[in-house]
Amino acid sequence: MKKTPQHKIRIISLGCPKNLIDSEVMGGLLAQSGNLLVEQNDRADIVIINTCAFITPAKEEAIEEILLLAEEKKKRHPQLHIVVAGCLAQRYGKELFSQMPEVDLFVGTGEVGNIVDHINRFHRDEFQRQFIVTKPNFLMTCDMPRLLPAETVSAYLKISEGCSNRCSYCVIPSVRGSARSRQPDDILREAEILAQRGIKEVIVTAQDTAQYGRDLKGRPSLSVLLRELSNIQGLDWIRLLYVHPAHVTRNLLETIADNKKICRYLDLPIQHIDDTVLKAMHRNVSSAKIKEVIADARKIVPGVALRTSLIVGFPKETPTRFNRLLDFVNETRFDHLGVFVYSREEGTKAATFKSQIAEKEKERRRDIILNEQSTISAAINATLIGSIQEALIEARSDRADYDAVGRIRRQAPEIDGVTYLRGKNLRPGNIVLCEITAADEYDLFAKSISSK
Repeated sequence: MKKTPQHKIRIISLGCPKNLIDSEVMGGLLAQSGNLLVEQNDRADIVIINTCAFITPAKEEAIEEILLLAEEKKKRHPQLHIVVAGCLAQRYGKELFSQMPEVDLFVGTGEVGNIVDHINRFHRDEFQRQFIVTKPNFLMTCDMPRLLPAETVSAYLKISEGCSNRCSYCVIPSVRGSARSRQPDDILREAEILAQRGIKEVIVTAQDTAQYGRDLKGRPSLSVLLRELSNIQGLDWIRLLYVHPAHVTRNLLETIADNKKICRYLDLPIQHIDDTVLKAMHRNVSSAKIKEVIADARKIVPGVALRTSLIVGFPKETPTRFNRLLDFVNETRFDHLGVFVYSREEGTKAATFKSQIAEKEKERRRDIILNEQSTISAAINATLIGSIQEALIEARSDRADYDAVGRIRRQAPEIDGVTYLRGKNLRPGNIVLCEITAADEYDLFAKSISSK
């Protein structure tokens, strides 16, 4: 006789890849303890919303998701238990507890590893609503299972948690804690487990990957970790995200250049280029250093694809300083670029700054840069037409005129566009050589030539 699952649980994951990993860990722990993970609210008796609270739009998205679920509970599913986890709970749990009576449990970022114990509270007849927000000191290990989508061929690999940079606009240290690195052996063992599950690409992530190991005995470096990851059999691609430009070293760039498994791709979140704005942001890096890192990256790693993220509308960003940023974007020609409108977050130093900029003006500045970047991206993608690229196949195409969809080494998942392919035997997990036949400002189009 099949054992009846303790609960049917749906996990909704919002926010960044780091949050997604926490959701996968919670899912793995819950499944391991006998619960059934489902994908629809109407099949669940518990829904966990793992939230983000980095900036106002993320908070608004999380609250909207909670309210929709609360309405569903009220009208159609009165026995449903709602759990709010993650950054929103860590930051506002006590306040939301009184404002959202439909939510049964709030658990903060430090409670990821204890999720089974918290869910087991629903077994108890005397269960009462609670918020459980403790010190944000959780750090995953390779012994914690992760519930990944069945056919996924790439996975994020979180090498550290928290952040010690203390940028003036950022709440991450308060909701995630100070930077704390995982032991190298633990990371490598998790990468081996992922490879054994059929993962072809690991995407190395943290709040600041370049700071990895500085808090550990012996100060293991990111460069050494990357080289050791490349020795793992079954992993074909290694990708690096969230590399603070202040901490990029020549050794790191040479490691990327010298290793065939490491994608020639570098995510450098510069946020701005004006020195006055950078100083106000507490970025601890100058415009000269940023330009030097970009020049070194392109020299040492030929063909490197550069991604960055920017913040516009930060206090002290005068029209002249914004134009300096715009000129820099046009001169530098990043392959991929994202723009955030500055979000005035309570509890941050920047929230107290004078010269706050109107929302409409911030949005106008964002749109100007995005329009410029669209033209730049289209031009860069056009130069790839006729080139031969490796592509990792991820799924069948949703377009009738193409057989599969994947990514080339220049494209990170979810943020950089995809490559549509025509050809035979384009199964998920295959890495094929392809010729780029067309491009737009976001996606590439190709025909396969051969597979590995």
